[in-house]
Amino acid sequence: SDPANMSLRADLSEDGSAWILNGEKLWCTNLIKAGVLVVMAKTPPKLVNGKERKQISAFIVDVDSPGVEITYRCHFMGLRALYNGIVKFTDVRVPRENMIAKEGQGLKVALTTLNTGRLTIPAACVGLSKRLVEICRKWAGERIQWGAPIGQHSAIAGKIAEMAANTFAMEAITFLTSALVDRKAGDLRIETAMCKMWCTEMTWKIADDAMQVRGGRGYETAQSLAGRGEEPIAVERFLRDCRINTIFEGSSEIMRLFIAREALDPHLKVGGAIFNTTLPMSTRMKSMFGSGSFYSRWYPRQYTRSHAGDLSELHEDLRPHVQYGAAASKRLARGLFHAMMRFGPKLDREQLLLSRFVDIATEIFAICAACSYAQHLINLGKPAAEVLSLADYFCRSARSRISHHFAGTAKNADQRGYSLTQELLGGKHELLRTGIV
Repeated sequence: SDPANMSLRADLSEDGSAWILNGEKLWCTNLIKAGVLVVMAKTPPKLVNGKERKQISAFIVDVDSPGVEITYRCHFMGLRALYNGIVKFTDVRVPRENMIAKEGQGLKVALTTLNTGRLTIPAACVGLSKRLVEICRKWAGERIQWGAPIGQHSAIAGKIAEMAANTFAMEAITFLTSALVDRKAGDLRIETAMCKMWCTEMTWKIADDAMQVRGGRGYETAQSLAGRGEEPIAVERFLRDCRINTIFEGSSEIMRLFIAREALDPHLKVGGAIFNTTLPMSTRMKSMFGSGSFYSRWYPRQYTRSHAGDLSELHEDLRPHVQYGAAASKRLARGLFHAMMRFGPKLDREQLLLSRFVDIATEIFAICAACSYAQHLINLGKPAAEVLSLADYFCRSARSRISHHFAGTAKNADQRGYSLTQELLGGKHELLRTGIV
């Protein structure tokens, strides 16, 4: 997430035949078992248009190379079978031909790999969530409380409905994004980031709700359950194992900032120079006139009636949700523009506000994916009533969340929360550090 602080360095040998690696890597996946490592390292900077540009390059390293030392195997809350550890490089000689791509293209290699990872993780999340839905479905029909199966009590029924609908939408958004990648349908960094962020967060909620539905049996290990004669259902392991998903391959916070930056990029290209105080006034004025011409046409269109395209092949129960998505997209565009006007170049510091915009966009994406997937399943002959029940419930829930996020963009306690945190970091609120025992 922070390549600028990468500690591993690679320098050319005196004869120019190899790269010499020095430094350390933390949390290297499969390190304990791997025979070959792919590592990113800083290479000497280059001058581009008179300015120094940092370089990151990718290398293939044989684990048996002299100077490669595995110093520690890490252990985690979940993923207990993960062979992950710390590796130290001391004057490790790597042949020049072991560089992947060209010098300075390591970050591109890493991001390409991340794009793939940002789809494999959601796919795994779908499988995990389906298993948890099935566990809760069976348990909610078997467990009797107050004279009725717990699935007939609305508090539990509501959780299971959310779990089922969100799992359906997760599969929809994962299949859609994967299909777009397979078709090479252009730059899909935003879509893959949304897919990874949304599916991992939904999976965590599903796992948390599954534990609540299973109660004490959810908190108990499978081994303990089996030891006293009950079915060994490892809900607590599901919870432990899926917690990391919102952290690795790009944490949810990094994903939101990345998506926001990509969404703002077209606006920055049009009018970003206006706010750049390092540019000559003549350049800034020219940008102002150019952007004024663009926004005089663009902005009014964000108030015109939304057109979701030809929906004739979409089931009539799904059309209102897609039409809502089109209208919400224009409202989102207006809101983002208004935030740009209000905060100017400091908008990137308003991370909570930007996160709400990203969450709105992601929910719209999920609504459209769910409707598209529902129609696809109906076309395949799946029971239309069942498919529509899942899709409709999900879309209604997503629309409620979107309304909540929109409200938060206009009225929130973000600044007060930030100030409170700075007080805590400065040593105030001692009462929160006393009386612990």
